[in-house]
Order: sequence, then structure tokens, then C-alpha cells
Amino acid sequence: MYMIYWTEATADGLAPHAQSFPGDALKDALQFAEALRRRQFAGEPVSFVTLCSENPNSVGKPGAADPPPDYEWKKRRP
Repeated sequence: MYMIYWTEATADGLAPHAQSFPGDALKDALQFAEALRRRQFAGEPVSFVTLCSENPNSVGKPGAADPPPDYEWKKRRP
């Protein structure tokens, strides 16, 4: 799954926006982000354009896992 996040300036400040895309639509997500960046380059009040992805079929938890309790860290191993 892909998410595009961006903000647009309004009279009241910055308004956050988001648009989701299914996991098989990377090309569509990239094109959407590029269209937002073109709007920004043209002078429209668009900023903070970012693309995030998450693999719903991931085997483990995201991020680094904690080592097992009996793991003894050593700077160098033989």
C-alpha cells in the first residue's frame, strides 16, 4: 500500500492531505506525487509532498527487533 501526504496553505494555515494507493499501483502513486510537485513548482501553495509505503505481507514487525535475552554483544567475533 502506498500513501501520498502533502499540505496546502490556506487562509487558516496549513491543511494536511493524504491519498492512498493499492500495493500494485506504484506507478499511479509516483505520477500523483509528481503532479503535486509540478503544482508546487508552478507556485501553488503545495508543500511537504512525500510518498510512504507499507508492505502488508511483511513477515515480522517493522523496524529493528530486540535481540534475544541471552545474546551477548561483542565488538568482534572470531
